[in-house]
Amino acid sequence: MGGEAAAEAPELERKTLSSSEITAVAHLYRGEVYRSTIWRTRLDTTTNWAVVTLGVALSISFSAPGASPLPLVLVGVLILLFLMLEARRYRYFNVWRARCRWMEQHFYAPMLDDGDLHLEENWQKTLAADYLRPTYHVTLLTAVGRRIRSNYLWILLIQSLAFAGKLAVHPTPVKTWDEAVSRADVGPVGGEILILVGVLYVSAAAGMALWSWQSDVKRGRQRGRVKSHSMG
Repeated sequence: MGGEAAAEAPELERKTLSSSEITAVAHLYRGEVYRSTIWRTRLDTTTNWAVVTLGVALSISFSAPGASPLPLVLVGVLILLFLMLEARRYRYFNVWRARCRWMEQHFYAPMLDDGDLHLEENWQKTLAADYLRPTYHVTLLTAVGRRIRSNYLWILLIQSLAFAGKLAVHPTPVKTWDEAVSRADVGPVGGEILILVGVLYVSAAAGMALWSWQSDVKRGRQRGRVKSHSMG
């Protein structure tokens, strides 16, 4: 009878954590902060690579009036490579960052504010599920858009302006549009095609940045926050 009564009794919801459990969560938070910091450094590394390669291309193209603008075109391939590497790294970074933010918002902030961890809101189950079934919190396209929005759009704009400036001033100041187009010729590729590809190149990057911003705003509104949250 006693066993049946125990089986029929509703399962009690946990309202608090023991001191040892709180200590374990604190160490878990420190570990996630460390991993977040490491991956943040890796993001900065790929951005630095993109900036350095662009700087090298600028130095070569502007080293002499007769120098070719081709390095400013070819460096775009490297910048895109670095962008994709950084987007992949960002997806990993976003996992660790989201976990840290989740614990700050639901563990530390309530504990400091009113001394109640509010376990009845089941935030801990969301965190546990993320550890049991880890997955990316953003898509690759979202990651690419965010990195363009943060850094790479400015790098691409500098590259494009430098290319246009090279055509405009070297070897002599350009006087007509046809002259500028002819200076953009690269082997069998006509200047018109190269300029059109460049415009599409920057426009696509700007469009991706705008799309990711609108997507983040939409997600944030759906969750009742100004910015989109990465967990939950």
